[in-house]
Amino acid sequence: MRTILITGPGGSGRTTIAAATALAAAREGTRTLVLSADRGDTLGTVLGTPTGPAPVAAAENLTAWRPDATAGFRADLAAFQERASSVLDLLGASRLDTEEVTPLPGAEELTLLRALRDATLSERHDLLVVDLPASLEALALLSLPEELRRYLRRLLPPERQAARALRPMLGRLAGVPMPAEWLYETAARWDLELGAVEAVLADRETVVRLVAEPGPAGADAVRAASLALALRGLRPDVLVANRVLPEAAADGWLVGPVAQQRKVLDEWRETYDVRPVAHLGHDPRGVDDLTALAVSEAGGTTSAVEWPVTDQLAEDGVLVWHIPLPGAIRDELDLIRRGDELVLTVGQFRRIVPLPSALRRCTVDGAALREGELRIRFAPDPDLWPQTR
Repeated sequence: MRTILITGPGGSGRTTIAAATALAAAREGTRTLVLSADRGDTLGTVLGTPTGPAPVAAAENLTAWRPDATAGFRADLAAFQERASSVLDLLGASRLDTEEVTPLPGAEELTLLRALRDATLSERHDLLVVDLPASLEALALLSLPEELRRYLRRLLPPERQAARALRPMLGRLAGVPMPAEWLYETAARWDLELGAVEAVLADRETVVRLVAEPGPAGADAVRAASLALALRGLRPDVLVANRVLPEAAADGWLVGPVAQQRKVLDEWRETYDVRPVAHLGHDPRGVDDLTALAVSEAGGTTSAVEWPVTDQLAEDGVLVWHIPLPGAIRDELDLIRRGDELVLTVGQFRRIVPLPSALRRCTVDGAALREGELRIRFAPDPDLWPQTR
């Protein structure tokens, strides 16, 4: 199933574009699901059909769904208390009733990721359109599965599970039940679920689409979002320029805004596949307005960007890791090699990435940022690199 993740700066109209994209695909006969993370029912307002925890038919071939973070959090907490009952009883802790539970920060993000996974694994739809939060929150959301899996592996490394055979004996010696068993089982289940979400986000059929209004603020937001996506090995397949004013109306006070939009659009077209969407003169409401926007589902082939390693051993004695970072500034770039990982910081964005297997047996020999691409040189470590006789 093809998945389109739509985000943009706050107030850019990303929910409207997500609804219009889904509706356009549905009218072409594609079984489409539009998924929203919005607390309020902005999606339902735009579609003209209220949405909520249960998927609803918004039009022919179009289903809309806005999962409930509260219900999901309560169900998870109830299941956790059941699995940890022996530990809670040992500590004398009183259990929480589901009615008194309110979601903790981060519950909405996890609920959306779970819904994204479930929708992708379902065979009831051919296209999934996801209305993500605003750009910075959406990019943090896309990073969440990878980061949580890394935390789990550091805190509860899988190799320690070999010690399970010792836990019954340790429990008898200590005189209390050992909680490590359910702890590892819970970590393994979380790792499996997060891995499924990470696989969806890394799938070549999943694309990220940016929505922004052409102007100085929109240009800054697109530049930051593109850089953050590049750090994740992604790029927008399409940039939707929303609320574009008609040039024919460039009269009086509209002359300045139209000229400003035209300038930004020209700059965007040098880098992105830009799809202008006209300003209707009012906020779109209902399927007729969404149809009038003439938003297409079609876009680029993929958002995935390769980070290749080139072999220059014969010429320079090094391997070079190429990491595309369009828009990066050298003064805002920082690299730290830590074991088999690289800590990469670009401006306000940071990612810890595992080194490709060949580079783990090398030492960092230098790095340079050229033409929007970070090139890191690795020299083979004589103590680790296989020697030829």
